[in-house]
Amino acid sequence: MDGKLTYAAHVPEGDGPFCTVILLHGWGASAQDLLSFAPYLHGGKTLVLCPQGPVSIPIGYGMRGYGWFPLVPGQPPDVEAFHRGADALRAFIRQVLEHYPIDRERMVIMGFSQGGTMAYDIALRDPAHYAGMAALASWFPEPLAETLPKLPEHEGFPVLVIHGTHDDRIAVEKARKSRESLRPYGVAMTYREIEGMGHEINQESLRIIIKWLDEKAFGQQR
Repeated sequence: MDGKLTYAAHVPEGDGPFCTVILLHGWGASAQDLLSFAPYLHGGKTLVLCPQGPVSIPIGYGMRGYGWFPLVPGQPPDVEAFHRGADALRAFIRQVLEHYPIDRERMVIMGFSQGGTMAYDIALRDPAHYAGMAALASWFPEPLAETLPKLPEHEGFPVLVIHGTHDDRIAVEKARKSRESLRPYGVAMTYREIEGMGHEINQESLRIIIKWLDEKAFGQQR
């Protein structure tokens, strides 16, 4: 498939259409970073697509990681760069919808860390096209909360928020603030704090994700 974003894919056996997860990595990672979770989602029968952020980051020893928009410590995100990353993702999703046998009633967007901020933007601006969204160790950016219109499709839209209480990169207070910022939209929120978890996806959080996908996102028609 031609496209501007590099990506990795787990494609189940069969002809589809498939339940699908668009899985977005965090700052400094790559398209391969989260693909290992694919066999656990919906019993390995989920089509999992992992695009790679367009921002290249040197991480030492000649290696590079990737992000969705530049991060500068102590400074708020560049709003224009954020939107460029989101636009690149929207173009990617349009392309994969044409290329893969995706069940359009059961397509979820899920992001870890910086990838979660992109998931918020993509899903909440166009909730009618997704079965749900999940933000893992992430945050709901204030500029997005300030500009996002309230849509009828937000009501009852499945949203999963998971955060570790010992996250040393994105404090759990940001997840709590995100939860409160989401409430006015009327989404069907599942919020979980995992005691002792750091900036990661551990076994407990994976169990929550699997249950949420099967019961709240893939288990219903929107």
